[in-house]
Amino acid sequence: MSEKNAEVAAPYGGGAKDSSAAGGQASPAPVKRVRTHHLREMKQRGEKVTMLTAYDMYTAQTFDEAGVDMLLVGDSASNNVLGNETSLPITVDELIPLTRAVANSARRAMVVADLPFGSYQASPEQGYLTAVRFMKEAGAHCVKLEGGAEMAPVITKLVQGGIPVVAHIGFTPQSEHTLGGYRVQGRGEAADRVKADARAVQEAGAFAVVMEMVPGDVAGEISRELDIVTIGIGAGNQTDGQVLVWQDAFGLRTGRMAKFVKQYADVHGVLLSAAKDYVADVQGSTFPGPEHTF
Repeated sequence: MSEKNAEVAAPYGGGAKDSSAAGGQASPAPVKRVRTHHLREMKQRGEKVTMLTAYDMYTAQTFDEAGVDMLLVGDSASNNVLGNETSLPITVDELIPLTRAVANSARRAMVVADLPFGSYQASPEQGYLTAVRFMKEAGAHCVKLEGGAEMAPVITKLVQGGIPVVAHIGFTPQSEHTLGGYRVQGRGEAADRVKADARAVQEAGAFAVVMEMVPGDVAGEISRELDIVTIGIGAGNQTDGQVLVWQDAFGLRTGRMAKFVKQYADVHGVLLSAAKDYVADVQGSTFPGPEHTF
């Protein structure tokens, strides 16, 4: 963790030590969970918020240890875990176990559960019942849903029921067919609609909003106007934070990447090389060796 990230983590228990432990050895202080007010305070201090997707215990533990503030159990699990072509097919019943695994494994990060397509659009009541399942059965700390002004009644219902909400505007993958595919949203005169959506979700009670594939200047203007935290993905660097799908960011997924993705590692290459070594060892009878045999 960088010095700057360590300073950000410290208020939530990342750096404090208790010297009263037995034997005079310092022991880590209890880690404090990132809450909505911590994110708001980070925005006020001009500190960037970090979010990554996570779908299992080991990535959750690793990203949590790295100091990532928010872990999104996204409906992107559909096409990054379950083998579907898009995010649309995944169901609530498929996402809940993944969310539970992440929530059980992260000590500091806020765990955000995505509400999948068809689980909240029918009515505020449907959205509330779906969100309750993620909170009760999976241990999520908040939920995320897609849509702007049209989703304001759903957001209000959830917030009134005690469920924190992250909104998602701009390009919304669950509406890809309506939007005509993966296209930037908010260019030219369309910027007014994105800005109106941002104001609407804030007024409805969302504590944060993801903006996807929105021009950087538009996203920056929205970020300065809103009191809530803005998190960008393909929305420039003027937002209050950033989110990426971890398989994209760390190179597990191969092939053509979106323009906004930066790859920090080649996990696919490392795994491929290790798997080839394993195959060679087994086929050559060099594994198991004497040191691995009882």
